[in-house]
Amino acid sequence: MYPATALSTSLKWFARIAIPVGFLNLSGCANFPDWSFDKQDSLETPAPSDRFLLPADGSDVVGEVQVTVVRHEDTLHDIARRYDLGYEEIVAANPGVDPWLPGEGTQVVLPTQFVLPNGIREGLVLNLASMRLFYFPTPAKGDTPVVITHPIGIGREGWQTPQGHTRIIQKLVRPSWTVPASVLREYAENGEPLKPIVPPGPDNPLGSHAMRLSLPSYLIHGTNKSYGVGMRVSHGCVRLYPEDIASLFPQVPLGTDVRIINEPYVAGWRGGRLYLDAHKPLSEEAPRWGKKLAALEHVLAVKAVDAKVAVDWSRARQVAAEAHGIPMVISAGGPDLDVMLAQAPRVPSKPYWAAADYADL
Repeated sequence: MYPATALSTSLKWFARIAIPVGFLNLSGCANFPDWSFDKQDSLETPAPSDRFLLPADGSDVVGEVQVTVVRHEDTLHDIARRYDLGYEEIVAANPGVDPWLPGEGTQVVLPTQFVLPNGIREGLVLNLASMRLFYFPTPAKGDTPVVITHPIGIGREGWQTPQGHTRIIQKLVRPSWTVPASVLREYAENGEPLKPIVPPGPDNPLGSHAMRLSLPSYLIHGTNKSYGVGMRVSHGCVRLYPEDIASLFPQVPLGTDVRIINEPYVAGWRGGRLYLDAHKPLSEEAPRWGKKLAALEHVLAVKAVDAKVAVDWSRARQVAAEAHGIPMVISAGGPDLDVMLAQAPRVPSKPYWAAADYADL
């Protein structure tokens, strides 16, 4: 039987988010191979998980995977938000762990290492498959270029976030929401009628800030329901945690280019090794990638063609099939997942730099 405090915490979260159990996919799959964590080991200072210096050597991988231990009141959503991760990201990295009752003392992998998107590194790049935003601000003269990355919520099936090139054409603080007619109809049919215009405030799903895209009717904005970040829950717009949109908003100038891609498999180099960052394709895209992973093999072949490095194709296919969202070395001789996790830094479940409890702005 679950402890009363844990059960109370779980019920509280279910009451707040009202997500159907089937949608949460709580069952998970097999755990990772066993790897030890001595609770007496000293904890390391958490590495930032939203801002990284771009490697001077042109490497494609930033950050590092970290490991933490659950406190009795934690859910995976709590831990994800503290480390600027999305819901699906942390669930994929921790198969077999109950997202809402992970259990005190459970070891949780923090997938805070990223392979940067392919292509030019400027403006905003949104990868729908990984549900993650990358911002490459133009550096001031003499400054080292950086990349800022945040998890995002995207359009659910039937309301897909569109792919392609666009740009930021308007920035709004405390925006009102003019509800599209199609959304008004949907809410009315569900017995939850909306007013045509929702004013700023805690009931506004746009949150505190919004950036309008040149794609008609699409925004990058905050949210009043943080659990939806890192999930497919919107009508096509892109959602960020309240603290992330508040931080990103003043840094992104009008006219910034935005590239929206859908790449479940991203490969890149660091230290002479080839990494693969694999996420499950979105449901409507799965047939295009296919079970034989021919498209994946093409991606890796392009990356490896000019390098004298052999690709471990067996491992690459395994990484793609498992899709944990943890960059793995797939060139010959790379460490296995259990070895990599055993060497990952151990960090506190509540980073010293995080607020006690984030308030939805």
